[in-house]
Amino acid sequence: MQLAIGPLEGNSGRHFDPVRFAASTCAAIALCAAFAAPLAAQTAENPAEGSVVEEAVVEAVIEVDPALQAAEAALQIAPVFDGHNDVPIQLRARFGNQINDFDFADTSGTGDTHPQGRAMHTDIERLATGQVGAQYWSVYVPVSLSEPEAVQMTMEQIDVMKRLIDRYPEALRYAETADDVEAAIADGRVASMLGMEGGHSIGSSLGVLRQMYALGARYMTITHSRNTPWADSATDAPEHGGLSAFGKDVIREMNRIGMLVDLSHVSEDAMHDALDAARAPVIFSHSGVRAINGHARNVPDSVLTRLPDNGGIVMVVALPGFLNEERRDWFAEREAEQARQQSLFQGQPDVIASAMDDWDAANPEPATMISHMADHIDHIRAMIGVEYIGIGADFDGMPTGPVGFEDVGGYPQLFAELSRRGYSQVEMELIASRNAIRVLREAERYAAQVSDQPPIETASPTQD
Repeated sequence: MQLAIGPLEGNSGRHFDPVRFAASTCAAIALCAAFAAPLAAQTAENPAEGSVVEEAVVEAVIEVDPALQAAEAALQIAPVFDGHNDVPIQLRARFGNQINDFDFADTSGTGDTHPQGRAMHTDIERLATGQVGAQYWSVYVPVSLSEPEAVQMTMEQIDVMKRLIDRYPEALRYAETADDVEAAIADGRVASMLGMEGGHSIGSSLGVLRQMYALGARYMTITHSRNTPWADSATDAPEHGGLSAFGKDVIREMNRIGMLVDLSHVSEDAMHDALDAARAPVIFSHSGVRAINGHARNVPDSVLTRLPDNGGIVMVVALPGFLNEERRDWFAEREAEQARQQSLFQGQPDVIASAMDDWDAANPEPATMISHMADHIDHIRAMIGVEYIGIGADFDGMPTGPVGFEDVGGYPQLFAELSRRGYSQVEMELIASRNAIRVLREAERYAAQVSDQPPIETASPTQD
């Protein structure tokens, strides 16, 4: 397929000129060096005469990070288009969706609204720091709900996120199309799209699916952590061998109306069934790769090798348990120890808690670094190419991201790591947002091509 790699407009609303940026950066470094050399020599000859200013100039020259500069240059041209952020469920859990007095400009002080004291990962200030240009906001609802309850709650989450977007018109702009995304980025706004996380949100109804699209949902994750009546989850016992016949019609209808098929959370068989049925690119809105971390939520190579034919992308997640295999093993060992303690000391929660405190002190959680996330990106690039990679961090849907990438302000650090690994500016632009925009546009193009086809009317699998 043909990939457009012309310049996007940056958050300033002006085209970024990489040549001018490089030239000005080099000039600044040279100027600092010109001042620093004689000052450093003078200080060496006359240590008593050395000043704090002189030392600061020398230190500034030493601390220039070319990788970070390269990352920031790429993100100014192609700001991040992240595939998955769970702010909407935070609004519900922390504030009951009562947001008229909620300050989204800076959420760093929201720790007192969480049982473990965790502040939110996302706000307008840190989105700007992270050079985020577009975001899919996840209108997730719990899988424990009945299907009618899930449908209602999904609509409420769409409502609260639209209200939040409307409250900050100088920073956020609601978007439904690829053109909307590019226009918002050009105006220096964060293009704000909606995605449903879990097929339970449509109540096994194609009619509800179409109405969710009409309300603005532009992707649907086919399952969450449990099976639906028509699709198998990666983390539940298989019931359908992948997708049922109705499930395959869900894929076809999503393609027909232009809604992206999201295969994060689904079983390997369901991934293959969806790729068989799909006629437009799919996404994995927040997944790693199983070759690096064996979690069932991650994408196996058998699926990865099919993506080029489909044109889809894996938007690599930042959740430590999906990135770091050592951390995944640690968590399994901790769960086993907790089960052992619960078996030994039934009805004695204080004894169990004390034993687990001792275990945690003796077995600290392995640190997950940005390098672990980059390893997943490397694997996809080596297997199928950079054209099929995006970023879907899952902020505000996890306790924390990797060290140095704990919140939405950390994207430049991730791209600096990619630069150190030899990724070119064009490759970083593709990963940051160009691939995600291309997939969205191709889904829209396919829907336009089949717009004369009638809606699919397959009956719900839950109907008698």
